[in-house]
Amino acid sequence: MSNNQAAVEDLIDELYDVLEKGWNLPLSGGKSFVDSDEARQILDDIRDAIPSEVRKAKAIVADRAQILSEAQKEAEGIIKNAEERAKKLVAQEEIVRQAQARANEIMQQTQTKYLEMRRASNEYVDNIMRRADETMTAALTELRKTRQAVKATSANQQ
Repeated sequence: MSNNQAAVEDLIDELYDVLEKGWNLPLSGGKSFVDSDEARQILDDIRDAIPSEVRKAKAIVADRAQILSEAQKEAEGIIKNAEERAKKLVAQEEIVRQAQARANEIMQQTQTKYLEMRRASNEYVDNIMRRADETMTAALTELRKTRQAVKATSANQQ
């Protein structure tokens, strides 16, 4: 209980005391005489104390409203921040996914070129070896003919 509230309650108790001290008038139906100046002074003190309490209550309500408003703004800021971070993460994931797809595409193209170059180089080597074989076979045939001719010439000269 605040001091002002206690003061207001004390003032109300004083007002009851003033009423108790009042003189009852016979045949008046319970009416009594009280010190009106003292009662007015107590009521003025109550009036002065109550607005202070009301102002404090209004300030508390205003503070509460402000705190709630600030909390709402902070919550909205946090949510907005989280949404932005989520968008960035999604964007980063998309970039990574696209980079991975591009890397896979490049690897596939490289594999295809490698196989094509390997086939072409195998064909080239096979072609060179075939021509070398043909050339060597022709040379061997020519060599055998020449040898036969030399043998035949030698045999004829003996």
